[in-house]
Amino acid sequence: MKIELIGGCSESELEGRIKKVAAAGKLSRFPGNVFEVIDSCDDYESNLKLVKRIIKMGHKSIIEHDYLVFALNDVTPIVEQTIIGYRLTSFTIKSRREVDFRTAGFYVPEFRNKDGEIHENNEELKEKFVKHSKMLFNTYGDIVDGGVNVEDARFILPYCFHSNIIMGLNARELEKMIVAFRFGPLSKIAKLKELGKKLYAICKESVPYLVSTIKDVELNDGSQFEYLESMAERPEIKIADKAKLISYTPNADDVVLESSIMYHYQCSNEQAKKILSDMVKKDKDAKTKLMQNILHKEEGRELEQVSFSFQIPISLSILTHLTRHRMHALLVPEFTPMWDLNNYVTPEKIKASFNDIYQAAVKKNIEVYEEFKAAGVMEQDLIYFYIGAQMVNVITTMNARNTQWVCRLRCCNKAQWQIRFIAKEMAKQVKEVAPLIGEGLGPTCMTDRYCGEGRECCGLIDSLIEADNKK
Repeated sequence: MKIELIGGCSESELEGRIKKVAAAGKLSRFPGNVFEVIDSCDDYESNLKLVKRIIKMGHKSIIEHDYLVFALNDVTPIVEQTIIGYRLTSFTIKSRREVDFRTAGFYVPEFRNKDGEIHENNEELKEKFVKHSKMLFNTYGDIVDGGVNVEDARFILPYCFHSNIIMGLNARELEKMIVAFRFGPLSKIAKLKELGKKLYAICKESVPYLVSTIKDVELNDGSQFEYLESMAERPEIKIADKAKLISYTPNADDVVLESSIMYHYQCSNEQAKKILSDMVKKDKDAKTKLMQNILHKEEGRELEQVSFSFQIPISLSILTHLTRHRMHALLVPEFTPMWDLNNYVTPEKIKASFNDIYQAAVKKNIEVYEEFKAAGVMEQDLIYFYIGAQMVNVITTMNARNTQWVCRLRCCNKAQWQIRFIAKEMAKQVKEVAPLIGEGLGPTCMTDRYCGEGRECCGLIDSLIEADNKK
């Protein structure tokens, strides 16, 4: 694993970054306008001292003005899945939908026992793991060579393969990440602890005001679920057959419409209800027309007043397609305790032509995992037996505006097939409880007669416009 801070590292760049943060800290308490305050921050050591003093007091919003971009080379998708969960962080990742990963390489853990010490059979286990991982990569290659696209072949890739990422985040989010990886429960995953240490080492040189605050942190790394597990037995893991709407804002359509009226007229909720009722008396389609205006606004803040919660079955290969929509409250199970490896998906294109070798590879993966488990390998080192096909249930809550955004991208015919199935099911179920909001859920060709795919457009919009013109 190699981590580098891209830019902002030279002496002059570092001084400029610290000056910016110091000015933010000084602005609220010192006389003068913003430019005068910035000009007054003309000494690096004084600026650094001021920033350290302010954040030690707990006022850390100022460090959100220090934005850092890192290059991460040869990290595992376990790392990738974890850091993407930091919703105020931005990522660009080498796509497994577009790139052949058979030569990407993979990580081989130093296998530990259940006490966290190096396993007495570590070298033998590593040798067996390398042989097994190569078998899975060879299966991936055979499937690709047989004409199946890499988008579907990736479901057999083990979650030890190497990924490459560009990650951007502000210093406050960086602090949270380093603390979690160095001191929290996630530190038991060796690659995450290594990432935390490397980011901290970079901080010593390039984000010096964070060093003391990170050094002083101590986290409780015990289980957060001890009470729950003392009260209830762990049930068998069963993967849902499709996305399921589990709760939602009652009368969501009316809540959105009334909030729009309240917002525009600065009136009470009771007045808004009466105005909406009077509008319907004048025009039976008033609610539909008003909602269409809201659905097509640049800032549909009214849509943020209602929310929908879903349980979603999804594979590890596709989880990032959901996680990267940062403005929703996503709950992804931790990698340990281990999920049931028998819960996996087989892409239809693989079923049609390569089902035998795919199923044999999955079965072998489970067998080797069971061998390592029986040998007493620490669970945090067994996580690399997850493969892209592994299914998991996640929970999320998103407001109607974010639901609209997700459906615009993921209901598109160009979207990956599993996330498209999920998004269409979400749109369908929302429409059942909030039909007016539901009319705005779908790809932009359906809802706005617009396609942003350019030359890669699937062509559906042309037939839709043609049909519109014939009406």
